[in-house]
Amino acid sequence: METLAAINPATGETLDEIPVTPIQACAGMVQDGRKAFEAWRQEPLSSRIEALRRLRAYIVDHLDELADVIARDTGKPKVEALTADILVVADAIHYVEKHAASILAPKKVKTPLTLIGKRSYISYHPRGVVLVISPWNYPFQLAMVPVISALAAGNSVILKPSEVTPLVGKMIEDLFQKVGFPDKVVQVAHGDGRVGAALVAAAPDYIFFTGSVRTGKIIQQEAAKRLIPTTLELGGKDPMIVFADAHLERAAKGAVWGALTNSGQVCMSVERIYVEKPVYERFIHLLRQEVEALTQEMDAETTDLGSMTFPRQLDIVRDQVAEALSGGARLVCGLPPEQWKKGKGLHVQPMILTDLSPEMKIMREETFGPVLCVLPFEREEEVIHLANDSPYGLNASVWSGDLDKARRVADALVSGAVVINDVIVSVSNPHLPFGGVKESGIGRYHAEIGLQTFCHQKSIVLDKGKRRSEVHWFPYRGKWEPFRQLIKNHYGRRKNWAGFVRAYLDLLKLSK
Repeated sequence: METLAAINPATGETLDEIPVTPIQACAGMVQDGRKAFEAWRQEPLSSRIEALRRLRAYIVDHLDELADVIARDTGKPKVEALTADILVVADAIHYVEKHAASILAPKKVKTPLTLIGKRSYISYHPRGVVLVISPWNYPFQLAMVPVISALAAGNSVILKPSEVTPLVGKMIEDLFQKVGFPDKVVQVAHGDGRVGAALVAAAPDYIFFTGSVRTGKIIQQEAAKRLIPTTLELGGKDPMIVFADAHLERAAKGAVWGALTNSGQVCMSVERIYVEKPVYERFIHLLRQEVEALTQEMDAETTDLGSMTFPRQLDIVRDQVAEALSGGARLVCGLPPEQWKKGKGLHVQPMILTDLSPEMKIMREETFGPVLCVLPFEREEEVIHLANDSPYGLNASVWSGDLDKARRVADALVSGAVVINDVIVSVSNPHLPFGGVKESGIGRYHAEIGLQTFCHQKSIVLDKGKRRSEVHWFPYRGKWEPFRQLIKNHYGRRKNWAGFVRAYLDLLKLSK
């Protein structure tokens, strides 16, 4: 039997072997999911919410062991496993518990005057089998939040977790079994991209993917062949703009956390820092102080910085840093790639780079590693252009004591989210939709749309059915002039209510 090796990237230790889901089983999983969906969708929403409430309680009761599994499988500090994975998931479930009933209830909408006597509303219906393909950087949070939302909406789910962090994938599979979810409502398929491709080919009803732009484009192409709707949460190259009137000490601390949390392996990492020239040198000094104060130890409970998680990602960071240094960039702190230690673990010292040029790969491509890239700017218009000059648009931050200016710049940035005088945290608010523009993705989740995206919307117009005919039905004889007057009097330059009413009454007479 083929297996996935779960390896602690901080130590190189093999933690477990997880059996791979056979390719030939994937089509059957989708079929099983459809059968389970028919029963799950009939469950009252209150019953589905109660099942999620049990899940939340179990997660909180076992958070120590869950955090330990996440930390060992990813190499991240346990505090980050707790705050960025477990806390966010618990909060997401709590949000669903409180708001799902109102979000998924039928919504009455206005009916135009020309359809007088009718009522209109929107109802929400689950899509069916939802395929969630999740990444390795936050393997618990980025799998569980879409799974939870899809389940609350009444769908069955197949989760394909990353093969890089298979221990967390197995942990999620066990979670749903332990809290008593019905059989096949949540299925977990373990394996690499071949398993994901087989699941897509089996034509689920919806695909939710979080990962790289390259893989997202492949999934979108395959989904398009089958007309499967998708949400794609992809990469970022997020800018941070620091004006001279910002609280510089706070901004420096925020930049270091925003760039280095999870060793920079965050789609919303601070990857480009633009600092107004009058405070540029001072800000570099503050950054260096903050970076050099960080601890990078083997103890996952006390360290600030863990290891990187994926060896291939380490190679990408090495290549980008080496290219920047060969092109004239200056390494303010950290080690050049040729001095990185080679061993069992994937620890990399954090780096600050300056004297960068916009065409360097490290300024154009997602780095996903522990690097702070800092450039000066002179004018507001200039920095807006620099920040927007990217194929990505996931998140950004603006730092200034002048909140009017900060809001003005935030409005000008082409980005799915902007945080003012803080970083990343917009993703932690379940009331805010999350997603990107440009190559950072398609669609949104979290907030109301995060539940409704897993539904198809049904538009319903209700008429009591008591009138013999409608004004726009056959026959058309004599209706040209009344309809003409109705349009001119209601939608023309000046509204004429009396003329509109006369025209409508004439149409009613002709429709008896």
